[in-house]
Amino acid sequence: MDVVPYPPEFAARYRAAGYWRGETFGGMLRDLAAAHGERTALVGDGERWSYRRLDERADRLAAGLTRLGVRPGDRVVVHLPNRPSFYEVCFALFRIGALPVFALPAHRAAEIGYFCEFTEAVAYIAPGTHAGFDHRELAAGLKVPNVLVDGDPGPYLALDELRAADPLPPAPGPEPADVAFLQLSGGSTGVPKLIPRTHDDYIYSFRASAEICGLSERSVYLCALPAAHNFPMSSPGVFGTMAAGGTSVLAPNPAPDVCFPLIESERVTITGLVPPMALLWADAAGRTRHDLSSLEILQVGGAKFTEEAARRVGGVFDCVLQQVFGMAEGLVNYTRPDDPPEITLTTQGRPISPDDEIRVVDDQDAPVPDGEPGHLLTRGPYTIRGYYRAAEHNAVAFTTDGFYRTGDIVRVTPAGYLVVEGRAKDQINRGGEKIAAAEVENHLLAHPAVHDASVVAVPDDYLGERTRAHIVARAAVTGAELRAFLRERGLAGYKIPDQFAFAETLPATAVGKVSKRHLRERT
Repeated sequence: MDVVPYPPEFAARYRAAGYWRGETFGGMLRDLAAAHGERTALVGDGERWSYRRLDERADRLAAGLTRLGVRPGDRVVVHLPNRPSFYEVCFALFRIGALPVFALPAHRAAEIGYFCEFTEAVAYIAPGTHAGFDHRELAAGLKVPNVLVDGDPGPYLALDELRAADPLPPAPGPEPADVAFLQLSGGSTGVPKLIPRTHDDYIYSFRASAEICGLSERSVYLCALPAAHNFPMSSPGVFGTMAAGGTSVLAPNPAPDVCFPLIESERVTITGLVPPMALLWADAAGRTRHDLSSLEILQVGGAKFTEEAARRVGGVFDCVLQQVFGMAEGLVNYTRPDDPPEITLTTQGRPISPDDEIRVVDDQDAPVPDGEPGHLLTRGPYTIRGYYRAAEHNAVAFTTDGFYRTGDIVRVTPAGYLVVEGRAKDQINRGGEKIAAAEVENHLLAHPAVHDASVVAVPDDYLGERTRAHIVARAAVTGAELRAFLRERGLAGYKIPDQFAFAETLPATAVGKVSKRHLRERT
C-alpha cells in the first residue's frame, strides 16, 4: 500500500468535530479569489499577485499540464525557490489532483534523482538557474519524462508555454480525503522519507494555526525560510495567511540584510525562523537602520529553541516571541500570543487541536510519571498514519494503534505545554550517564562570548561516548574558560563537554537547522 489511510472511525470523528470541512486546495483558492479579488496575495521576485490573478494563473497552468499529459494521482517533483510561481504550480497541480513532491532549493542530484525515481514522477519543475546553480544541468541526469523550466528553458519545455493554455471546462478534481502532496521528513540521515498529506488534514492544520496566531486580512507574513518547508508553508505560513485573506511576502533568503528591508517596506507583521537564524537576526537587529516596528509576532521553530537563546532573541525584538514545535508528519505546538513570558521562554507550546493525543513513554512504551521526560508519541486529525511506500519503516515508526513515534524526548507541564529535552538520537550516553545535549547547549549560550553552540556524542573506547561542544564564538574564549563557566552555573561534572571545537559557522540542513549528523562526522 502506497499510503496508509486514516481509519474510518477516526475520519468520521474528525469530520463530526468540524476539523475536516470537506475542502480541497483548489476549491479554497476559488473561494479566496471570490472573497478577496484584487487584494494582494503574494509579493516576491519583483511581482505582486492578487488572489484573483493567482487563481486565474493556476487555472491556465492546470490546463497546460493536463494537455501535456499530467493526470490525477501523478507525482511531480517541484524544485522552485521562493517566488509566486511556486504557489501557481502548487495550485495548478492541486486542481488536477496531481501530487507535488516538495524539494528544497538546497537539494541536488542525489536527492532529486531519488525523489523522481522513488515516486515515479512524470515531471520535474525547476528554475533555469537560481543562486548560481543551473538546474538544467541537474535535469540532464534525471530519469523523468518531462522537465519543465520556470525561466530560460534551454533544451527543455518552458512553463510559459503551458501557461498560455486556455482554461479547461470544470472537472471533478480530487476529493477532500485524497492525498494532496508529498512533503519531506526532517530525517537527518540519508534521503528524507516522504509524507503524504491530505487536503482535509492539512487545510485544518493551517486554518487552526492562523486562528491561534490571530491572522486576519491585515496580516503580512514574511516567508523567509524555503517555501517548500512545512514550517513556512503551514504554521501558519503562506497557506495559513491565505486562509485569513492576508498577504505573503517571499524573501529570496532569510539573511537579515535581505529580510529587514522587506519588513520595513511591506510592513510585515509575522515571520518564522529556525533558531540559528533567529540568533543571527538578534545580533543584526541592534545595528540595523531599518524600521522593524511593524513586526507583531516572531516565530522560532524547526528545532529546539533553548531558554537562553529565547531570552536573548526575545530581549531584542519589540514583539511577541512565539515558540513553534512541530513536524511535517503532523503534530504542531505553539506558545500562544497571550501566554506569560515564562511559558514562552521555557516551553515549546501546546498542541493545535483538542484531539491531538499525546503519550510520553519510556523505552518499553510504558507511560512515564507526570512531568518526567520520555519519548513523544502522537496521533490526531492532521498527523499521518504512515509514510509513503514505506511499509517496513512504518512498522517501526508507528504503534499498532496508530501513534507516531516522533523521536523527540519531551516532558509535559501541568498546564499541558511541552518542553523538548532533545532528540532521542541526540541523547549522549557517557559511561551510563545520560546527557541531554539541549541542556548543555542552553548553559553554553548563556556565556556572553558564545553566539551558537551544538553538543554531540563522539565514540570513546572506554566510556562508549564522550561529549564534544561545537562553538561559534562572538568574542575570544577558550574551552577551559567555558568549562569553568559551566561549573560556576552548577552543571554536573559528567555533563561538562570533554572536548570543545571552535568554528566560524555550524553546518546546516537544507532548511537552515544545525546538522548534528555532520558535526558527529567531524574528526
